Amino acid sequence: MKKIAFQGEKGAFSEDAAYHFFSNNINPVPHKTFKEVFDAVASGTAEYGMIPIENSFTGSIHQNMDLLLEFDVSVIGEIILRIHHNLLAPKGIPIGEIRRVYSHPQALGQCSIFLDSMENVEIIPMYDTAGSAKRISEQSEENAASIASIRAAKDYGLHVLKKGIENNDQNFTRFLVISQNSILPEKHAKTSIVFSAKDIPGALFKSLSVFALRDINLLKIESRPLRKGKWTYWFYLDFEGSLKDEACQNAMNHLSEITSFLKVLGSYETGKVVK
Repeated sequence: MKKIAFQGEKGAFSEDAAYHFFSNNINPVPHKTFKEVFDAVASGTAEYGMIPIENSFTGSIHQNMDLLLEFDVSVIGEIILRIHHNLLAPKGIPIGEIRRVYSHPQALGQCSIFLDSMENVEIIPMYDTAGSAKRISEQSEENAASIASIRAAKDYGLHVLKKGIENNDQNFTRFLVISQNSILPEKHAKTSIVFSAKDIPGALFKSLSVFALRDINLLKIESRPLRKGKWTYWFYLDFEGSLKDEACQNAMNHLSEITSFLKVLGSYETGKVVK
């Protein structure tokens, strides 16, 4: 049975993503922080880690982008999960009696319209959506609810007061699967890299041209501070293709000649979308 590390409590969306990616034959292991997930995979304590990397509304999760650079792990898969937020409470508490709602700040923000419609309700941020469900279940707090997944409701014996309370029905989160070992997919592949450009005129243009010259489609590019001097940056880039492809190999060889740093985060099959 595969051991999968994820951040949060049982019932977190990352655990949900793990079940969708690997099916049911897994042992999901919760961790308090994203760094602990990376540590578990890098040390071999867990075979795989499931980490969120970007949301369709709130953007990239920069902490995990930085951890991908820091740790010696490879991205071997991805899955895009439609995020359904739900209002949960202990059984027997009607929605009109709710006076406090707990959840992760991002979940609270993604449900702001619904929360604004509730009267005399205090909004309380927590470290994790599933953690908020665990809190109100274990502490039996009166008139309290949480925003979390249906899986969390089942795990903690909570009643679903209202399903699908997110502001927008196009709320998706992209998750990456990390491992000690890399793969080279044969088809429907994409590759993620990170590099820093040399301090010369046109450096970024020259770096991106290695892909244009070979008709390689770029899917995403984002910069992060290099932290080694003012106004210097890492560039995270996703492109179509596998490092098994000759064009991609040549692009990487060319890029290594004109950049000051280059790391391949992984080649992997383009992930399915779970609605």
